[in-house]
Amino acid sequence: MKVLAAMSGGVDSAVAAARAAEVGHDVTGIHLALSRNPKSYRTGARGCCTIEDSNDARRAADIIGIPFYVWDLSDRFHEDVVEDFMDEYAAGRTPNPCLRCNEKIKFAAVLDRGLALGFDAVATGHYAQLRTGADGLIEMHRAVDMGKDQSYVLGVLTQDQLAHSLFPLGDTTKPVVRLEAAERGLLVADKPDSHDICFVADGDNAGWLKEKLGDRNPNTGGDIVDSTTGDVLGQHDGTVGFTIGQRRGLRLGVPAADGKPRFVLDIEPVSGTVSVGPREGLRIDRIAGIKPRWCGTVPSVLDGPEVTVQLRAHGREHRANVRVVPADPSSGSASIGADRHDGPRVEIELLDPAEGIAPGQAAVIYDGTRVVGSATISATARSAELEQASA
Repeated sequence: MKVLAAMSGGVDSAVAAARAAEVGHDVTGIHLALSRNPKSYRTGARGCCTIEDSNDARRAADIIGIPFYVWDLSDRFHEDVVEDFMDEYAAGRTPNPCLRCNEKIKFAAVLDRGLALGFDAVATGHYAQLRTGADGLIEMHRAVDMGKDQSYVLGVLTQDQLAHSLFPLGDTTKPVVRLEAAERGLLVADKPDSHDICFVADGDNAGWLKEKLGDRNPNTGGDIVDSTTGDVLGQHDGTVGFTIGQRRGLRLGVPAADGKPRFVLDIEPVSGTVSVGPREGLRIDRIAGIKPRWCGTVPSVLDGPEVTVQLRAHGREHRANVRVVPADPSSGSASIGADRHDGPRVEIELLDPAEGIAPGQAAVIYDGTRVVGSATISATARSAELEQASA
């Protein structure tokens, strides 16, 4: 096959490209230039989009012996990932930009261009496994190395995208990948993993948002209100600096009446109100999800001992029952909370309650190790039983 190897400049994508070439694929390496001004993106080992990373990817391609190109997707990245990140925070939600990048850039823009150029697949250094199911469809499963499993951020991929994807590292642990890189003479063998958000240069999300949003910032301050008493406990300088479940940085001027630590329970960007409460207020067991994307056949109901939902990139799995509600408004389903959505949605009952789950995050649904699909969390709620248990 003719394969595009997306090379970020890190060890994982370099070894993935090398493996794809070694098994006989006709591989071309590409590095994605995602910043309009690369110097504004963080340097060193923390990012994945810098000039340094581009140079590391080029050197790796030279050692592997494959052609190498840089593709400028900075405008598309800014529109689909950066702008989405700003819009979501301005609306009081908490997005996952890495997941959005996979959906909109690596497995949409890149794959579409690659197919148009005659390539058959895109290979990346993500830790996930692909298998052909009994029905002939391509299934995505968790990686062997659970500590590195990245199936969560790939849960947005459709069957057509999976059919044109390669994940050569899914059956390997990270230490083995680093050892293999060293044996191949790849200079990135010991390069630290990237982390945090690549386009926030100093890691200060709140400061970056306040600077970039400008007139789009929904507020520049407001009250921090205790959800249990209605008391105003403090002031803040913008809701974009908060996310559900946050404890640090609240700067409460007045202690809570019960003496318990306070956590962010709700964010209202229009009024500028941040509601806080005791930790038990974070526990939820009902989730509404919108914009579902399925890796294969669209299910109607998912239940059973192997069905789980993951709510954070490196979070735990929660046993769950999942119901898919079609777009037909006559379906008669009650929406969780006050959220309404015209399109299809999912309703999730968590059998293991979760804490600190924010609208905007992704709920990725598994059946055992297989990824079924994902949805964007639009609302959360607590059942009567959970309310009684928390009382």
